[in-house]
Amino acid sequence: MSGARHAWIDASAGVAGDMLLGALLDAGADPDAVQHAVDAVAAGAVRVVTTPVVRAGLRAVKADVRTLQPGPARRTWRDVRTLLEDGALSDTVRTAALAVFARLATAEAHVHGIDAQDVHFHEVGALDAIADVVGVCAALDDLGVGTVSCSAVAVGSGRARTAHGDLPVPVPAVAELARGWRVRAGGTGELATPTGMAVVRALCVTCEDLPAMIVDVVGVGAGTRDTPGRANVVRVVLGTPVGHAPASASASASASGPAVLLEANVDDVDPRLWPGVLSALLGAGAADAWLVPIVMKKGRPAHTLTVLCAPEDADALRAEIFRHTTTFGVRESRRHKVALARDFVAVSVDGGTVVVKIAYHNGVIEQVMPEFDDVAALARRLGRPERVVMQEAMSAAAAAGLTVGAPARPRAPA
Repeated sequence: MSGARHAWIDASAGVAGDMLLGALLDAGADPDAVQHAVDAVAAGAVRVVTTPVVRAGLRAVKADVRTLQPGPARRTWRDVRTLLEDGALSDTVRTAALAVFARLATAEAHVHGIDAQDVHFHEVGALDAIADVVGVCAALDDLGVGTVSCSAVAVGSGRARTAHGDLPVPVPAVAELARGWRVRAGGTGELATPTGMAVVRALCVTCEDLPAMIVDVVGVGAGTRDTPGRANVVRVVLGTPVGHAPASASASASASGPAVLLEANVDDVDPRLWPGVLSALLGAGAADAWLVPIVMKKGRPAHTLTVLCAPEDADALRAEIFRHTTTFGVRESRRHKVALARDFVAVSVDGGTVVVKIAYHNGVIEQVMPEFDDVAALARRLGRPERVVMQEAMSAAAAAGLTVGAPARPRAPA
């Protein structure tokens, strides 16, 4: 995802794909842009419709994906991946949607004790669920969202009837996806679906209460049930971030602590494919990913692909390396990462917004750097060279007192 806006998801009443889609459409996402993306993977098969509803006295938007043509109710991860890779989606939307389903496939594989490539999706393999995920990713892109975070998630309690039979709540896939995230029961029944939880884990950079931001708009998406005394809704708060990371920063990118380094030597990938490989890995949750030119035996030129990630993301990213490259093996080593404290502050540049990353050490600013995706997007909009917009962003940061050697400014309360 790219853009200067931050989206915070309030999942305190639960989360599902259709609820998120309704909230983003309520927040102003273009319905035509969403439908266009959905048509790219399911041309003429489904239609996204919205209806204003009330849930426990609160206004909300209910998004429904109506099936126009019958299709298989279950698909493999390979089937879903092919739909997404072959569809005429933007790179941003495709990468985000693939990250969601890769996260879901990894969780399902762990739950059922099988390889991720052999996972069969049931409810989430139907076209309406695929449309929910693609629609959410397209809506975030249309709204100019660069980074997403989410509250603790209400997952529910009790038991639920699924394609695998009667299961405890949270259902096993949701419980697996929830590892490392703050959750609570929050009520009875299934409040968080595997699709909704996969979106949260794949696209959100961190679990937090409402962060510091200048709020632009609030969207409210409704679930199917109207429970008296408990609004069955998901809220999405959009705004300009103050002190929070842009899309290019994963949750583990700014955190000190245990890390895993994944490496593979590759000598037969078309060099033109490498930028897409790195983007896919970063989109799948890598803290960083890079290439180092090397010379292998018999003088063959090659690259070492290196991925740094949090330990809990290693399995999913290893699978992504195998999927995107021709390597026969991946080396893995445990590391300890030390990161400078950092903030992300939005500055105004000629009517636009650029997020600036600031790193601190011992109470002093050590690094100040505008986020290049924001610079490039604003340069295109203004019709100016990127280097000029970069200089203007640095000047705006300096005018705000954000210069190397200056005292660290107090962080805005979250």
